Amino acid sequence: MDRIEGMGIRGLLRCGLAVSAVALPLPAFGGEASEGAVKFAFYSASWQENTRDLLRVVAFNPLDSPVRIESIDFVDIEAPGGSLELSLQLDVPAGGYAELEMGYVDLLGQGECIGETLAGDWRLVEISNYTLNPSVRNLIIENTESFRIYQCVQTVETRITEAATGASSVIREWVLYHFESLAER
Repeated sequence: MDRIEGMGIRGLLRCGLAVSAVALPLPAFGGEASEGAVKFAFYSASWQENTRDLLRVVAFNPLDSPVRIESIDFVDIEAPGGSLELSLQLDVPAGGYAELEMGYVDLLGQGECIGETLAGDWRLVEISNYTLNPSVRNLIIENTESFRIYQCVQTVETRITEAATGASSVIREWVLYHFESLAER
């Protein structure tokens, strides 16, 4: 994991990893994002190529005690029996990273924003609970001569347990679908 910490976001994306994220407040259990909270991202090479590659989850815990991400429920994605809930059981050490590979799960859902974005020849880079600019959603956030970045939002409920106390909470938050596209010349 030391190698992951020193790679930076560009290096992580080149290697198929992404560790961007937003905070899950364990002490507050109130569901509002805060700085010192668990961050996570999903990535799959199958989003760039027509393959059935695995789904990878990478998480970072800046807190002083270990936590377990029990599950993440994509409440906006319909599945048999309700929404699409991923059981992760991912132990994340205090101040450290953890990752998990699991069988491919279709997280693209039925959202209008996601469907229209994919139809517009954008490619999904990652799904995470963090963005560098949280005030920008469903907007093109970078438009250069070489590429553009676009984000869509879905709601999730993240179940997390603090290892030291066993305290558990469900945090309702957004995840951002980060897309990019080569700009036409």
